[in-house]
Amino acid sequence: MVDQMARTLLQVRSSKAFLVFAVCFAISTDMMLYGLIIPFAPTALHEKAGLPLEDVPRWTSILLTLYGAANTVVSPVCGYITDRVQSRQRPFLMGLLILAAATALLCVGKHLSLWIIGRLLQGASAAVVSTVGIAMLVDNFDGEAALGQTLGYVAMATIVGTTAGPLLGGVLYEHGGYYAPFGLAFGLLVLDFIFRLMMVDSRAIVEHSNSGHPSTSDEENWTDKSILDKKQTIVESRVPEPLHDNSRSGGSTLILLRSPRMLTALLVYLIISTSMTSFDSVLPLFVQNTFAWAQTAQGLIFICLMVPQVMSPLYGYTIDRWPRLRRYQAALALLSAVPILVCFRYVALNMLQDKVLLCALLTLLGTCFAILEPPIMVEMSCIVEELQSQHPGIFGKGGATAFAYGLSNCAFAAGAMAGPFLGGWVWDAYGWATMGWVLALPLGASSLLVLGFFR
Repeated sequence: MVDQMARTLLQVRSSKAFLVFAVCFAISTDMMLYGLIIPFAPTALHEKAGLPLEDVPRWTSILLTLYGAANTVVSPVCGYITDRVQSRQRPFLMGLLILAAATALLCVGKHLSLWIIGRLLQGASAAVVSTVGIAMLVDNFDGEAALGQTLGYVAMATIVGTTAGPLLGGVLYEHGGYYAPFGLAFGLLVLDFIFRLMMVDSRAIVEHSNSGHPSTSDEENWTDKSILDKKQTIVESRVPEPLHDNSRSGGSTLILLRSPRMLTALLVYLIISTSMTSFDSVLPLFVQNTFAWAQTAQGLIFICLMVPQVMSPLYGYTIDRWPRLRRYQAALALLSAVPILVCFRYVALNMLQDKVLLCALLTLLGTCFAILEPPIMVEMSCIVEELQSQHPGIFGKGGATAFAYGLSNCAFAAGAMAGPFLGGWVWDAYGWATMGWVLALPLGASSLLVLGFFR
């Protein structure tokens, strides 16, 4: 009876459904903890860290920039290292420890230096969780008909965390005080730790089975033969037997960055991130000046931009079902975003129809971004797989999956840093109408690159 329960538990822990749940929960938690302190950060910087009121806006922006900078720098480094270690679960757990340390520092928050280190660690944690988590999913779903849908769940989890963080943080702070949001944060961290610890890493199992060590009775208790065979088939199909080893030469960096397809995917991801985050700095000020909306309404308007991401698994399913339409789906979404952004110029007056139009345009734009993400993420996996199959061993024994997604995370983080500055500068210097077509032009040009280089 006990043996049967242990076997059943192992099957659940090693199932793909649990892997997807654990990774999505980790990514959602990471994004939620990032946004949890945004509503009360200005107040806390003044009251707890002792900053003068006139310095609070500047340091609020600096702290957000530090988060993005850490994410940008750590992502490719984390991806490179993760491809060269036996288990992806170990760096995944390390990311959680980094996030816990960041949360503890921000919870104390009595000095500005604690906020600086905390935000830097949060950025590093986001880099680790996104890079390693997506790589683990690709390890298990690559070559199957569900990769796009699976990555769609990741996109949905990201948006859920991003949206829920500021909303919950504001409510808890208002009704429970400074430490109430951190109570939720530490509770989520405990659950996250349990789920990450329960995961069964396919790479570690295969390395263990290939190590030549004799099995012991303890090992037999946790290693089921059918599960081992299934995991080994997945990983061995992903990593061909190497003909030469580039693991020490940094060859994967140059090889991927020399690929026009990879450069196109990274550029498009950078442009998407820049366009999305341009509204972070502009939209609250625009609705305040145009519609006289208060702070709550300024935050809720972003829901229109983010809700369409809930449909990302469906858009991922379409590219799983019809893989040859991947580049056309991405190009169509990029082209569709152009007239939507241009039409923002028609939102100019404090009238009901203008408010309805703004919400509709933001929802349509969010839909375009939701349609875009799964094809780009799947394309990156296909690039790595095709290079490995054409030149076995070109990336060394560990492959380059994590490094490829580290680069994508780096591109997205760089765009997230540039977007608010670009949007704020264009809106302040040239106006709301000009900002629309300035953001539209790169998206339209990107559609041509996607048609030319994606497959």
